[in-house]
Amino acid sequence: MPTNRREFITNSAKAIAGVYAASVGFSATSYARIIGANDRVRVGVVGFSDRFRHSLLPCFMNHFKQQNFDMVAVSDLWKTRREEGVALLKEKMGHDITACRNNEELYALKNIDAVMISTADFQHARHAIEAIKAGCDAYVEKPFAETMEDNRAALKAVRASDRIVQIGSQRRSGSNYMAADKFIREGKFGAITMVELTWNVNQPGRWRRPALVASLKKEDTDWNRFLLNRPFEAWDPRKYLEYRLFWPYSSGIPGQWMSHQIDTVHWFSGLKHPRSVVANGGIYMWKDGRRNWDTLTAVFDYGPANDASTGFQVTFGSRMHNGEERPAEIYYSNGGELNLITNKVSAKGGLTENFAAAMNMPPNLLPELNLADTTSQVVASANTGGDTLTSSHVLNWMECIRSRKQPNAPVEAGYYHSIANIMTTAASRTGEKAVFDEKSQEVMVDNKIFKY
Repeated sequence: MPTNRREFITNSAKAIAGVYAASVGFSATSYARIIGANDRVRVGVVGFSDRFRHSLLPCFMNHFKQQNFDMVAVSDLWKTRREEGVALLKEKMGHDITACRNNEELYALKNIDAVMISTADFQHARHAIEAIKAGCDAYVEKPFAETMEDNRAALKAVRASDRIVQIGSQRRSGSNYMAADKFIREGKFGAITMVELTWNVNQPGRWRRPALVASLKKEDTDWNRFLLNRPFEAWDPRKYLEYRLFWPYSSGIPGQWMSHQIDTVHWFSGLKHPRSVVANGGIYMWKDGRRNWDTLTAVFDYGPANDASTGFQVTFGSRMHNGEERPAEIYYSNGGELNLITNKVSAKGGLTENFAAAMNMPPNLLPELNLADTTSQVVASANTGGDTLTSSHVLNWMECIRSRKQPNAPVEAGYYHSIANIMTTAASRTGEKAVFDEKSQEVMVDNKIFKY
């Protein structure tokens, strides 16, 4: 196969794009980017993480033959993970895999069409920018960004390109979530009055890697490159491998779990971000040196920025102790509830017929409706093993790379869930109400821009 296959495909498409593009409704540039049905899409791995190994890779394996995709290279700063990635992918794909010490080496190969990014939380947006600059499509794990500086830069880079970027908000590829969105958007549910979100996980070792931390040596990785644009700190293997416990490398609970659930609020309501957020919590159980809370409750005000008379409240609660792995998402209107645990719409809690008659108004009771089968239920365990939602999401990304259509979770989904996450981080770290300035696109606390 020629090393400049992408250039060959592009030039071939350009030769006929002028004749064909007008008839199908997209530009010659977009048409030139389409990869032919018989052309293999070569994928690089950015970060051979647990998330990639146990979730993204199994999902990729579900579809790569049918979609004619291939894994060809692994970029990881840590020698151990890089070697593990090469060995596993060589076994899975049946051919040699190129080992890259960093993303610069990966993109210098010039034969990578797309990448799957599953690095540390604070790196996602920056690594997405690198992929875009290299001309690659990207699957980018959430949270998309942990600071507004990174968030704005990544949004700008993606929008200025014609690359396909799928944010790892896999609920957007779930049949039950799609059914819920359709039901609400069609006006059948009525105005949303309240949303209750819960995500409790009682796993003492969640986000801890003591054995792995003990095996990590500074000389086997690149600490300075890992830090990217974060303030310099002395070498700390815990922050490298257990980054979810340490701000500013991760917001912890908001970025890992809340980002999924708050994204559905934006999706179903059509609103981009909260008007305000307050938060409370602390480190109540796990006194292990972490900076990020193990317990969080956040309260959001949602509604039009220019009309305070309308809107609804969202509550998010999460604890990393005494909780079963059953994320809850319940939407309320005055007619009933839309419950994404049971995948049912019902009149539960809605205005009763007797009370409505006394008030001389219609009861507005919702019909009993099953949104979808239960195969799209959320998996909350650390290693999902290629769950249905993520598998469908990876497939959607693959299909969009070929069609050049926007994926189910485009960059805007990541940008807006990141605003909500950063507002929550600002509220929790300052103890003040966080708001969002539309003009500057900054998260504000006490009339000041929130920083590290």
